[in-house]
Amino acid sequence: MQPNLRPADRVLLAVSAGVAVATVYFAQPLLVTIGHDLGIGPGTVGTFVTVTQAGYALGLFFLVPLGDLLNRRRLIRLQFTLLAGALLLTGLARTPAMLFLGLAAVGALAVVTQSLVAYGAALSSPTTRGRTVGTITTGIVLGILLARTTAGIVTDLLGWRAVYLLTCAACLAITALFTRSTGAGRPVPESQTPLGYAELLRSTAGLLQERGFRQSAVRAFFIFGSFSTLWTSIALPLTERGLSHSEIGAFGLIGAAGALAAGPAGRLADRERGGLVTVGASGLLATSWLVTAHPLVGLAIGAVLLDLAVQAIHVTNQSMIYRPDAGARLIGGYMVFYSLGSATGAIASTALYERAGWNAVCLLGAALGLGALVSSVRAARRTSRASRPCGSCP
Repeated sequence: MQPNLRPADRVLLAVSAGVAVATVYFAQPLLVTIGHDLGIGPGTVGTFVTVTQAGYALGLFFLVPLGDLLNRRRLIRLQFTLLAGALLLTGLARTPAMLFLGLAAVGALAVVTQSLVAYGAALSSPTTRGRTVGTITTGIVLGILLARTTAGIVTDLLGWRAVYLLTCAACLAITALFTRSTGAGRPVPESQTPLGYAELLRSTAGLLQERGFRQSAVRAFFIFGSFSTLWTSIALPLTERGLSHSEIGAFGLIGAAGALAAGPAGRLADRERGGLVTVGASGLLATSWLVTAHPLVGLAIGAVLLDLAVQAIHVTNQSMIYRPDAGARLIGGYMVFYSLGSATGAIASTALYERAGWNAVCLLGAALGLGALVSSVRAARRTSRASRPCGSCP
């Protein structure tokens, strides 16, 4: 009998993934405030995001593959416990070095998000896997975007440190919930490979030899580079306009409309329409920057369009590359490129804004969107040629 998840399990996985991924993005609307508190200039505050994404990339490569080797439920519980400790360190940071160490640890341990995606996919039948990935991705999208809103409100009320300390408590609560629920007793093998840890890492690096994985990974770099370009630098022009932390964070609510794309994209991927989704959504991503250059209304509209496009591509990318025998490695390896793209967009956009202003940032985001479009079109053409009947074949 095929394994499957109950709707309540999907919701818990989605909420847990949303909380975990939010920890990576809390700093974005608070860049100016944290930098001022710790004496870091506005031209380099993008390093807060970059160091977190660097930690995330390391965690994706070294920690996520453990999901193919160890008991996944126990691994998820351990990761949430350690993430709580990293959040505590960040919330108590008194020097830039202590802050960077805490943020790097938060990034490395927030990869429990991808462990949750792989876990949910393993507990789903092939006919519902896209739906499960879509549901968890919806939680991830909402976590990313509402992180900004939550961080802004909490900072205005209690200060930026409270953001990390309260989330520390939330992670400990999730650890307790996973002790008694979500897939317990399901007939799914927790270890899907006879490989050792070193062999797992080598096989993760070897995924780049697979064309389908390579295409999805390149798209991930471009779409999340564009995504991070917007959401890292958006606090800078809005702060100059006199908006409060809560008002800047409210843009996360606007962008949360992007979560609406995750479910339909997952269902289309289940019907083998993922190629069409990536081409159409990549075009939308590139053109969304045309209106983003005109704040404030244009910025809000552009944010919605950008997030719809990014999440549609993200879901189809993961659904198309997933294989049960290497689920954690595939998703972890794929997300390394997400993290590299996010880090690139973060540090480039804040540095570019200081030197050339918002229009230059928009050009950067549009260029990354065009990169995703070119990648998607090339992949679609290869797929079309591969499926075309051969006239000389018997």
